[in-house]
Amino acid sequence: MRKSYSALLSETCYSHAEEHLGETAALRNAGIAEIDQWIQNEQPNIILPNDVRYIVYFLRTTKFDINKTKRKIQMYCRIRTARIEWFQNRDPFLPEIQELLDIGVFLPLREKDELNRQVVIIKTAAHNPKCHSQDNVFKVDKMILDLLLYLDETISIYGIVAIFDMKNVTLGHALQLPPTLVKRTVESWENYPCRPQLLEFVNAPIHVNVILSVFRSFMSAKMKSRVKISRRDIYVSKLINLPPELGGTGESYHDLTMYWKRQVEDHATWFADSEQYNRHSS
Repeated sequence: MRKSYSALLSETCYSHAEEHLGETAALRNAGIAEIDQWIQNEQPNIILPNDVRYIVYFLRTTKFDINKTKRKIQMYCRIRTARIEWFQNRDPFLPEIQELLDIGVFLPLREKDELNRQVVIIKTAAHNPKCHSQDNVFKVDKMILDLLLYLDETISIYGIVAIFDMKNVTLGHALQLPPTLVKRTVESWENYPCRPQLLEFVNAPIHVNVILSVFRSFMSAKMKSRVKISRRDIYVSKLINLPPELGGTGESYHDLTMYWKRQVEDHATWFADSEQYNRHSS
């Protein structure tokens, strides 16, 4: 049995969770107990971290619908096992990981937007497709996303806004994204316990519409409704101070890159320990 949940967030957070997710202490505890028993008694091959918060994260993404939570956990574990190229050998000091950390392909902002959502900037064309595989780019993306969820529980309540900066995207970048890989990417996003609220594509040239159409084709109706393509003004800029590269006066891409590289390196042992949870036998 996992340890019981410790309510360490602010009263404001829990009030928001109750209003928008239907969460109460009683419902949360009952959901934890049911999912934990289900894993122990019926799903012995599912391995989640011992941290009970991860069960709570999944419950929040489904607004405490137990059956939906079970399906999401099953899919999440299946993806992490199948996609070993993303979830294994996540050593921050591997040369290929160091290069992408230096480039800064996935940059969470260090302040929340006005709705308390976590904003992350995904620099889709920052890497050189001749030198860096798309799978390694996704590996680094998911390393930082996993670390975010470990460090900040409030993300599971308020959700995430993803800004895809497509500046300088080339045909080489597009060719790294065949439909099979796009499908896997969308499935992973939709089954992560992080409640994506908005996917905003900025600096997107017209010819990128073909790629975005492929992404949309694999999305659920809910996810499609949260996609926005911004040619000029960035929607989320009204809610947060963005980096100068996106027209704001916040921390620069360089500063964010250096910060998250240090964070990932400082948690090298955590990444090594967490690899045991990327196993699931069908």
